[in-house]
Amino acid sequence: MAVQTDTATEFLVKKDDLRTCEFRTAPVPAQADLADGEVLAKVDTFAFTANNITYAVFGEQMAYWNFFPAVEGWGRIPVWGFADVVASKHEGVKVGERLYGYWPLSTHLVLQPARVTAAGFVDGTEHRKALHPVYNNYLRTAADPGYDVGCEAQQSLLRPLFMTGFLIADMIADADYYGAKQVLFSSASSKTALCAAFCLHELCGAGCDVIGLTSAGNRKFVEALGCYDKTVTYDEIASLPIEQGGVYIDMSGNGDVRAAVHSHFADNLKFSLMVGASHWENGGEMVPLPGAQPTFFFAPDQIKKREADWGADALQQRLGGAWARLIGPAREWITVAASSGEKSIEHVYRETLEGRVLPSQGNILSF
Repeated sequence: MAVQTDTATEFLVKKDDLRTCEFRTAPVPAQADLADGEVLAKVDTFAFTANNITYAVFGEQMAYWNFFPAVEGWGRIPVWGFADVVASKHEGVKVGERLYGYWPLSTHLVLQPARVTAAGFVDGTEHRKALHPVYNNYLRTAADPGYDVGCEAQQSLLRPLFMTGFLIADMIADADYYGAKQVLFSSASSKTALCAAFCLHELCGAGCDVIGLTSAGNRKFVEALGCYDKTVTYDEIASLPIEQGGVYIDMSGNGDVRAAVHSHFADNLKFSLMVGASHWENGGEMVPLPGAQPTFFFAPDQIKKREADWGADALQQRLGGAWARLIGPAREWITVAASSGEKSIEHVYRETLEGRVLPSQGNILSF
């Protein structure tokens, strides 16, 4: 039996009661405990945003809990960030390599690298083979052209959200805005909405108005971003012109807002896309609504389409170019707040869960 020299910690939440959470510890696998072909990564820093709450809210529905299984009834919320290889029994992955990717909210993760290239690898662990590879891909920072050691925080906070935003914008533009002249984003101050609105402006130019729906408290912040043609508070939805039609991108998951948009536009609501759940407790029942019926957005589906249309390399080139154009203004959008330790992690989790994090704040955490 190998001697354990370290302790792993994981943050767990109750799947049926997201306010119930706790930390648990376990021994860290030693080098000798790894199977041939496995590596052990130690999670260093990671972002925590409303996007991670969406992972928890839709954990069962969208299989987010399946990436990092936990004890019965509990879940490990996925996060995006950086980790270092601290033990390896894979000849192609060396101790000391720094990786960017999708991690559990835990200190350690055992990976089984497959399809290893100079750029990175996918985790070939058996239970992840049926899950979409976009979440199984790990980038080697030494070979990642999008990596900047001085922008790790921005990469953790925005890169996965940016990819989602880019794909949303691409899907809408590719469909010629579904015949509408207005695209409405609820929770317009959310980071995914900002990325999508930024990309949509690049794609549609003056062809369609990009409108941010937000609370009165966040209105000034949203207006100052320059991502939206118009900012409208939730109680002003009825002021939007119906004759121009609308596409609704639901970042909040708020059933009342969803109903207000659908009722106002009725048959002139040409498309309704459910993306996020920042207002997770106000989801309401999924009942038939006027206009286009809401559909869930699943980023891997759009990736698959565009890889077929353009090729995987061309898609990555387009993503990389748009990311490079975004990173400049993104530094002005977000003030990075870095903290570490269990108390900080639980505090940020609860503040995010309750919607109390300022939209201008980007939380970077570590154990």
